[in-house]
Amino acid sequence: MNKEKRHEIFKRLRQANPNPTTELAYSTPFELLISVILSAQATDVSVNKATKKLYPVANTPETIFKLGEETLKTYVKTIGLYNSKAKNIIKTCQILIEQHDSQVPEDRTALENLPGVGRKTANVILNTAFGHPTMAVDTHIFRVSNRTKIAPGKTVLDVEKKLLKFVPKEFLHDAHHWLILHGRYTCVARKPRCGSCVIFDLCEYKDKTEA
Repeated sequence: MNKEKRHEIFKRLRQANPNPTTELAYSTPFELLISVILSAQATDVSVNKATKKLYPVANTPETIFKLGEETLKTYVKTIGLYNSKAKNIIKTCQILIEQHDSQVPEDRTALENLPGVGRKTANVILNTAFGHPTMAVDTHIFRVSNRTKIAPGKTVLDVEKKLLKFVPKEFLHDAHHWLILHGRYTCVARKPRCGSCVIFDLCEYKDKTEA
């Protein structure tokens, strides 16, 4: 795929959605961090349902840590893998309190040292909370990047590196949100909705559908 085609793809995605953002509900970097930890292998809808009850009660490292693991589980038990996530969140809160003045660090290494936080989560925090031009590659972005040929790669890291290299700089800040939403609602896994796709004519997928 050439540079001009990629530029036009992101231009159209921006026209369709000028101010994309995460579908996770949050009001602080800390709330976003907790929501992203909870969202692993879970839907944003299920996370938002749980945090809607949790955050009015506890939404700082101190207040969640004070809840304790067992009480926290009662708020997040509707989310997959809630046992390990609750354990990681309590440990993360303790580290934030003891090492970071209860603030979410604006640093990849520090973020990845938090329990339950991997490269993808760190990228989400750096981009969405702090405005860094990072690329958090999830299953949707991996699929869309390979299917359209925007940035094909065999691994998540391959795709991340290619997107950072190939996405025009003017679109880089919002690109991962556009690609996630495109994969979630249009370029879906089983049968892409090519008939309603704004980049249908630019996409290089060989097995396009009619509808």
